Amino acid sequence: MSKATRTDPEPSAPHGADSHDLIRVLGARENNLKDVSIEIPKRRLTVFTGVSGSGKSSLVFNTIAAESQRLINETYSSFVQGFMPTLARPEVDVLEGLTTAIIVDQQRMGADPRSTVGTATDANAMLRILFSRLGKPHIGPPSAYAFNVPSVSASGAITVERGAKKAVKATFNRTGGMCVRCEGRGTVSDIDLTQLYDDSKSLNEGAITIPGYGSDGWNMRLYKESGFVDPDKPIRKYTKRELHDFLHHEPTRMKIAGINMTYEGLVPRIQKSMLSKDKEAMQPHIRAFVDRAVAFTVCPECEGTRLSEGARASKIKRISIADACAMQISDLAEWVRGLDEPSVAPLLAALRQTLDSFVEIGLGYLALNRPAGTLSGGEAQRVKMIRHLGSSLTDVTYVFDEPTAGLHPHDIQRMNDLLLRLRDKGNTVLVVEHKPETIVIADHVVDLGPGAGTGGGSVCFEGTVEELRKGGTVTGRHFDDRAKVKETPREPTGALEIRGASANNLRDVDVDIPLGVLVVVTGVAGSGKSSLVHGSIPGDEVVVSVDQAPIRGSRRSNPATYTGLLDPIRKAFAKANDVKPALFSANSEGACPTCNGAGVIYTDLAMMAGVATTCEDCEGKRFDASVLEYHLGGRDISEVLAMSVDEAVEFFGSGEAQTPAAQRVLARLADVGLGYLTLGQPLTTLSGGERQRLKLATHMADKGGVYVLDEPTTGLHLADVEQLLGLLDRLVDSGKSVIVVEHHQAVMAHADWIIDLGPGAGHDGGRLVFEGTPADLVAARSTLTGEHLAAYVGA
Repeated sequence: MSKATRTDPEPSAPHGADSHDLIRVLGARENNLKDVSIEIPKRRLTVFTGVSGSGKSSLVFNTIAAESQRLINETYSSFVQGFMPTLARPEVDVLEGLTTAIIVDQQRMGADPRSTVGTATDANAMLRILFSRLGKPHIGPPSAYAFNVPSVSASGAITVERGAKKAVKATFNRTGGMCVRCEGRGTVSDIDLTQLYDDSKSLNEGAITIPGYGSDGWNMRLYKESGFVDPDKPIRKYTKRELHDFLHHEPTRMKIAGINMTYEGLVPRIQKSMLSKDKEAMQPHIRAFVDRAVAFTVCPECEGTRLSEGARASKIKRISIADACAMQISDLAEWVRGLDEPSVAPLLAALRQTLDSFVEIGLGYLALNRPAGTLSGGEAQRVKMIRHLGSSLTDVTYVFDEPTAGLHPHDIQRMNDLLLRLRDKGNTVLVVEHKPETIVIADHVVDLGPGAGTGGGSVCFEGTVEELRKGGTVTGRHFDDRAKVKETPREPTGALEIRGASANNLRDVDVDIPLGVLVVVTGVAGSGKSSLVHGSIPGDEVVVSVDQAPIRGSRRSNPATYTGLLDPIRKAFAKANDVKPALFSANSEGACPTCNGAGVIYTDLAMMAGVATTCEDCEGKRFDASVLEYHLGGRDISEVLAMSVDEAVEFFGSGEAQTPAAQRVLARLADVGLGYLTLGQPLTTLSGGERQRLKLATHMADKGGVYVLDEPTTGLHLADVEQLLGLLDRLVDSGKSVIVVEHHQAVMAHADWIIDLGPGAGHDGGRLVFEGTPADLVAARSTLTGEHLAAYVGA
């Protein structure tokens, strides 16, 4: 076609497809959002700020990301959707311009004991292929190097139906790398039988002392009615045969009370039901029993490597796969770089890229055999990021939940570079964040608030970082806040002596932690802070540890049930109305019979997303109508649970409803900055920071004299940090000793004493590089922490 007859549009006219450059949200009402309407620019970095509980997660995760995932799931066949989580449509009028959302959150990784850093990424799979190709002696396919694949061999006849039936002899062999003794766990358990039963009693007298083996439960009936042992005979009088049948009998099918059940000895039953699970995932009373009854020791056969003898014997350049997984990842990356084998060149390139990503993201100090359940929330989030760093995907929406959690100021710059790199590839990056160091790099800022809970849920500000600084919002006013270093730190009343601490990467650390003051333990990520505080301080009853492990609770759990606040409230209602306290529990006698006290009815629509509808009988109040006729101080129980903590403080503080026991719990909740939470809000809707502070409020009543807090500023807005510092001061002034593992410079500056570990991470850390007052650290500037703290306080 000649130039004269071309009918192309003018070069300056934009193509219609390029006009979709905004994500439009209209009328978002998830959780506490109040009809939020907003436009978010695509292919830019947008940071969402606001006080804790202002609605950031509700907008970003529960509305934008949730709807994107739901729409993608609906593109799959009904069969595939049956295997996916069913997501309900968020409460929002219009969502336009969505792209595929990839959520990188801080949920801890699975607590499966066989899940490691290597299995959670592709690193282990690539190493297994590498060893199956190059390992000497050759022992088999990649599965032969996998600690979660057992070796299997079988033989028999299979029938082939082709015309006349024909039986063919066949054998099946699979070589796995699992250690036979510990079944790929790396540890073996030794059970203390005296903790399982009281041998002076008979079964009918309740001899078994294991949780869940009550006298009238099915577990106990199984042993009483099995016929293998006499239920009226004390266990110490059992014959050898009876004791074997009671403790070690192999699984046997039998009928008990007309029900088919499997009888087996108490020891294998406990091993399957309790010891095969991760301890961290257990309920507290079961974990306490396991701690008492079971000693976990390194497997003597595989020496903790989880691998069979064959897998350990096969080596490349004198290194076995067990050695490779035990190396610090930065060292492993160097070792892989030294391998030059053309036959596996593409595999080596991919493995190098994955290992380099670990180093680049600041996790080079980990080892591939580190159990995934032991990673902190921030570390777990960064491990999940690794698979996205080398991704070729563009024009997707990456959603991050506080990516700087657990990062030293020194590491935050590295994280910022990664976020900008994802944006520059043409992706939309949405970040929920509180740290000014990360907010500063945003192209667009959305500030939610103005308060928390019912006081939040509105957009207070949209614009650039410079406009935010000049704006009058809470975030804008506190953006350039700087805590000052204490001029006169408190004097310690004693010291907690730690000698020769060598947990994980610690190198025989000797340190005296002052008591009666506020101590901050700091250092870059992976320097050994948690190893020192959690692994070396004696875990006795005088130490109260508030870590970041998630609160385990269903949607029926709420702040009132978790803190024990509901007990005095139920008793007060019962006393005022002369009825049973159980009536005022939505999980007991007072529950609405239609929804069983859940407040909503869940309808399973098979292949489609299930629907939750408010119960019509109780209108979501969760209680039977007859219970709501009983009042205390003019309010029924559902109205009390709908109160915020601040309202409840007034309600139970005086008048007819005065309840000192409830008042004490409520005062602690208000103390930790949770005054805006409603008493009946499901725990599943709380943010990570709110959960940790709820845990802190619960532990504040403990008798312990030493409080150990693990990054209490996680999820806290700049304005809330001041309140937290005030709380820590009150704890110290009341005679407690407070030890905080923290990176936040405001907490460091406020400390009476700083213990700095480093100088680097992994085997470059684990040493004491500074101990003294914050003022001395700023003056010396001898460590990375000192340099950043000096810059922060403007010294």
